[in-house]
Amino acid sequence: MEKTEIIYLVFSVVIVLALIFDLGLLSKKNQVITLKTALIQTAFWVLLSIAFCGFIWFENEGGHGKTDAVSYFSAYLLEWSLSIDNIFVFIIIFTFFGVKEKNYSRVLLLGILMAIVFRIIFIAIGSQLVAKFDWVMYIFGVFLVYTGIKMFGSNEEEEFAPDKNWAFKLLRKIMRTTNEEPNGRFIIVKDKKIFFTKLAMVVVMLGLIDLVFAIDSIPAVFSIIPDPAKKMLIYSSNIFAVLGLRSLFFLLRGAANRFNYLQQGIAIVLLFIGIKMLITKWVHLPVWISLLVIIFCISGSIFYSVWHKEKNGISN
Repeated sequence: MEKTEIIYLVFSVVIVLALIFDLGLLSKKNQVITLKTALIQTAFWVLLSIAFCGFIWFENEGGHGKTDAVSYFSAYLLEWSLSIDNIFVFIIIFTFFGVKEKNYSRVLLLGILMAIVFRIIFIAIGSQLVAKFDWVMYIFGVFLVYTGIKMFGSNEEEEFAPDKNWAFKLLRKIMRTTNEEPNGRFIIVKDKKIFFTKLAMVVVMLGLIDLVFAIDSIPAVFSIIPDPAKKMLIYSSNIFAVLGLRSLFFLLRGAANRFNYLQQGIAIVLLFIGIKMLITKWVHLPVWISLLVIIFCISGSIFYSVWHKEKNGISN
C-alpha cells in the first residue's frame, strides 16, 4: 500500500471513529449543548486535527513530511478562521426559523455533513482546473483580492436576511414545505404527501450557504497547497475545520457580537493570500509566512475587538 493510500485510510478511519465518539459520548439526542460541553468538543476536534498534522509530519518520507505538515496546518487554520463567518450566518438562520435549542446539534451536524459533500466536489473540480490550467490560480488570486477589499470595507449593519436569500427562495420553489411544528422531524406526511419541515429547510440551507463561503475559502487553500497532487492535504484540512464548526458554533454563539473587527482580520488574510497567488511566479513566499500572517491577523483582530469594547465600555 502506497503512502498516499495509507494517509487516506487513516484519515477515513479517524473521521468515522471521531464522529462516533463525538455523537455517542460528547453529544446526545435533543441535548442542549452547554458552554462546558462545547469547550470540550472544540478541544477534541482541534487536538484531533493537530494529531493528524503530526501523523502527516512523520508518515511522509523524502523530507516532505515537515513541509506537508506545515501546509496542512496552515490550510486548516485558514479554513477554521474563515468558518467563523459561517457561525454568524448560522445563528441568524436558526433564529429566523425558530429552531429549538435542543435540535441545534442534530440539525447542525446534518447541515455540516452536506457541506462536506459539496466541498469535496468543489475541491475535486478545483484541483482538476489547477492541474490543467495554470492561469486559474491568477483568477483565484484576483477574486480573493476583490473579496478581501469588499469584505474590509463592508458595512457591519448589512445583515444576512434568510427570507431574501437565494437558497431560501430556491428551496421554497423545489420543496413542498409546511409550517407545522416539526417536533424534531424533518418530514411530515399529510394526505399521502410528503412535506418538508423547517428543520429540513435549515439543514439544506446550511449546506448551500456553506458552499457560498467555500467559493472564498477553497481558492485560498489552493494558495497554501497549490500542488494538485496533494489533494489529501486540502481535503483533510477542510473536513477537520468544517467538522469542528458545530462545536465552535456553541462555543462562540454567545460571544459572536464581541468580535466586531474579526471581519477586517479575515479580509487582510484574503488580501495577502490573493496577492501571494498573483506574485508567486516572481516571488516565492514560504508556507510558514502564510501561517504567521493567518495567526497574527485572526488573533490580532479578535484581541483588538475585545480590547476596543472594553476600552469604550461597550456591553454585549
